[in-house]
Amino acid sequence: MLSKEMESALNEQVNNEFYSAYLYLAMAGWFESKNLTGFAHWMRLQFQEEQEHAMRIFGYIGERGGRVKMGAIKAPPEEWDSVLAVFEYTLEHEQDVSASINRLVDLAMKQSDHASNAYLQWFVNEQVEEEASVDAIVQQLRMVGDSGHALFMIDRELGQRTLTPDPGV
Repeated sequence: MLSKEMESALNEQVNNEFYSAYLYLAMAGWFESKNLTGFAHWMRLQFQEEQEHAMRIFGYIGERGGRVKMGAIKAPPEEWDSVLAVFEYTLEHEQDVSASINRLVDLAMKQSDHASNAYLQWFVNEQVEEEASVDAIVQQLRMVGDSGHALFMIDRELGQRTLTPDPGV
């Protein structure tokens, strides 16, 4: 069984993951309004991935005898100054998510909740991957600046991304 404190913290993380999905969908919409369909595609896949993360935690809460309690999802930003600004915001957001996951791990360790600690390691590893992926895009965008040709090429590259459904959901 989950402690009430862990149950509450995991419920908060479910909300955080749904906010992330909502944020990435807003970003996809912004990119679509700029006719940057590859960037929009990349963000739509991020939206799907974050929903899977939320549902993964949702299922875990139930498996451990807890109760999922849904909270309000705040509205994400709607405007950004540039493609680079979107991805810099994304990187900061992923770093915040990593910090949130780390706090969950800290709580699990403090409570000697070995099952939750083991479970959360998947998210720790996922966040390393998320941050690295976004950072690579940020670095490319910083390199190319406002070059329309380069943005077009990156847009096409990101449009090729595929998503493998998460078997843990």
